[in-house]
Amino acid sequence: MQKRVVSLWFPRLASDRFLRARTMDAPFALTLRENNTERLYCLNMKAEELGLRRGMGFSDARALFPDLQTCPADPRADSQFLRALARWAARYCPWVGQEGTDGLVLNITGSAHLFGGEAALLADMRARLSRAGLTARLGLADTRGGAWALARFGEGVALPDKTLEKIAPLPVAGLRLSGSVCDTLQRLGINSIADLHALPRATLTRRFGREPLLRLDQALGDQPEDVSPLPDPPRYSARLSLPDPIGLASDVMAGLERLLGQLCARLTDREQGARTLQLTLRRVDQASQQVELRLARPLRDPARILPLFQKGVETVDAGFGIDQLRLEATLVEDQPLRQISHASSGPDDKLDDLITRLGSRIGLDNIIRFLPADSHIPERSYITASAAYSAPGGAWPVLHHRPLRLFPPEQIAASGRTPPRGFRWRRMALSTARATGPERIAPEWWLEDEAWRTGLRDYWMVETRQGRRLWLFHTPQNPGWYVQGEFA
Repeated sequence: MQKRVVSLWFPRLASDRFLRARTMDAPFALTLRENNTERLYCLNMKAEELGLRRGMGFSDARALFPDLQTCPADPRADSQFLRALARWAARYCPWVGQEGTDGLVLNITGSAHLFGGEAALLADMRARLSRAGLTARLGLADTRGGAWALARFGEGVALPDKTLEKIAPLPVAGLRLSGSVCDTLQRLGINSIADLHALPRATLTRRFGREPLLRLDQALGDQPEDVSPLPDPPRYSARLSLPDPIGLASDVMAGLERLLGQLCARLTDREQGARTLQLTLRRVDQASQQVELRLARPLRDPARILPLFQKGVETVDAGFGIDQLRLEATLVEDQPLRQISHASSGPDDKLDDLITRLGSRIGLDNIIRFLPADSHIPERSYITASAAYSAPGGAWPVLHHRPLRLFPPEQIAASGRTPPRGFRWRRMALSTARATGPERIAPEWWLEDEAWRTGLRDYWMVETRQGRRLWLFHTPQNPGWYVQGEFA
């Protein structure tokens, strides 16, 4: 049977993925920081029509087109999306491989007739990808190299045993040669695959090594090149079948201890840690009870994980008994081995265990922590982040004392450039005992902030005779006094 291969190329994979959920008619580009320079990573069609290209400096692009809409790229999400497309493409054939970071390769030998022929298969593929909002170019040939060249340089179909005729006019870059080899060939006047094919093989090998001939032979089918399907992701699970039903929580915990030992051993072998674990308990009446454990940090230590299951196991209704336990790590993350020494055995993980216990009661997403932010504006000097998906930050990067409590500015009746001797705040009559300041803070002009449209602020720490220690500021441009914080 004649081998047939389809190459799928997504020239705008990253931007198409991003814009699938955000309709945008304006020129748009994703940016990525490379070598301390922000560059255009992927563009939509309108941005390419303006003359912008991938790899162009972001500042240059914005100088040419100030209305260009941008957003940071996420290569990891793009890779996951490509793997999802590979799983989708398995509907056409069982052999689907990944081609670089923006393409797929399918071995459709023997499966095209299931869709009404090769033309119908390609038409169905194009229609489905178009409905999904993805730009795709397809190539079909007898070889992987030939299909790759057609998808990227001459989208089309090469009839069986006619691959050379179809790819001959294409540039030499269609053979997947390195950039330096392509440049050298073009300087010598060898611009197309036909020109390269006409050269003496011995001369070509002495001048450029075996790469050009290898790629040419692969494209023409003289050298074999298989399509290796993507391996299935590893599954971390363990199961325990019981000869007699059990119903006590202590018995379930004993069985869970055995399962955790097996599961964590597999995680350790692959340097992975579990973030979400699911325990399924099958009863004798075939009903199932599930206990899910979401961890604040990836773990693979059975001794630490086992007590965290206790509360969930105690709530299980065993019915007439449980005859099977199944434990699965539904979400895992990388957890490389850590070097320890005689002076330190690693970080203290008690806080992570506490967050996990609290999260099992109120939800991990409801536990947040404050982290320092690089801004001198009081309202922007911190951010909130999920405690389970962030690490504790360092000291706040401020040079001056800041109040423990910070709230939106509350205006008080006062005048002058120095703190008033007496004022009313929150229905309290207060008198100033001592004032320290001023500390002048200017707005961040590059950000739009409605609260700072009054301009400069002069902050004072005011100690009142009534015992309150307040943080006041004065706005020179639009004279007024406000209370924004309170010291401990």
